[in-house]
Amino acid sequence: MVDIDHLEFGLETFGDIVANEDGSLQTAAQSIRQIVREGQLADELGLSVMGVGEHHRPDYSVSSPETVLASIAAVTKNIKLATAVTVLSSDDPVRVYERFATLDALSNGRAQVMLGRGSFTESFPLFGYDLTDYDDLFNEKLGLYDLLRNEKPVTSSGKFRASLKDQDVYPKTEHGKLETYIGIGGSPESIIRAVKVGYKVIIAIIGGQASRFKPYIDLYHAAAQQLGKPEFPIAVHSHGFIADDEDDALEVAYKNIKANFDRIGLTRGWAPMSREQFDGETKVGSFYVGTPEIVAQRMARTIDQLGLGRFDIVYGAGNQTAAQRERMIELYGTKVVPRVKEILAETAAVK
Repeated sequence: MVDIDHLEFGLETFGDIVANEDGSLQTAAQSIRQIVREGQLADELGLSVMGVGEHHRPDYSVSSPETVLASIAAVTKNIKLATAVTVLSSDDPVRVYERFATLDALSNGRAQVMLGRGSFTESFPLFGYDLTDYDDLFNEKLGLYDLLRNEKPVTSSGKFRASLKDQDVYPKTEHGKLETYIGIGGSPESIIRAVKVGYKVIIAIIGGQASRFKPYIDLYHAAAQQLGKPEFPIAVHSHGFIADDEDDALEVAYKNIKANFDRIGLTRGWAPMSREQFDGETKVGSFYVGTPEIVAQRMARTIDQLGLGRFDIVYGAGNQTAAQRERMIELYGTKVVPRVKEILAETAAVK
């Protein structure tokens, strides 16, 4: 059963370069400043979470999300500030902890760490890591991060980092622990790992029907009960675009999401996205595109079907304009979120 009163609605951006009205592209610096404005707007609209991704490539503007989130912290009051994700495998857990503890101080306890292995791999050679160590890097560094998160002196040794002996790390947080999620692409091993460390889970649903992830959510709850670990509400994120007119929403989303996926696909062996594929994703798949009513109906169905506690829309994919991005955020906060809650309440009343 969905807890409507505590249901969270978030936004995530990967820092896509913003387009000007004439089709030219803004600089990375301009795009970063635009994200700060969007974070402020999301806070004013009462949204729950603002997530900013980490990438190290020319089609994205953000390689240091915590810095951007700190700027958003300065102009917001309530919204949680998350990464989407922090690539822990190619980072130093000590520095991750320090940066987020600092963000937590600046934001008065609103920092949220989202850890991932990294679906983009540019950071590995950039920081001197071998991709053949992909799994071992994440497992070892997650173990160290977990020790650091307890905010006590740490003793640790491993293959990929200098050893620590009774080492304290600062600053400490005011509330005693950083809120942490593990981002999951959809594997049983990832679910079990998250359960064992007792962290919250956010599942990336970026293709196909959401219902195919129900077994993973069931596995999470079953494993938590079997291992005696805490059970947290499950979060998901998926791509979306909202506009006042359905045809406009579909055309803007197709142009930009296709360009984005096709560009990434060049390095991953994906075939170019067809219009048929896009239309399938918007009707029954993982793209939440259309008018506020259309998007709300589809979001409510997914939330109810999977029993979610949080839904994040990944916005701004491709080179959308600032006006398109901001209007989408406005519609999401003022139209979609209230309507989703209304639909879920109606659904619960007839069950």
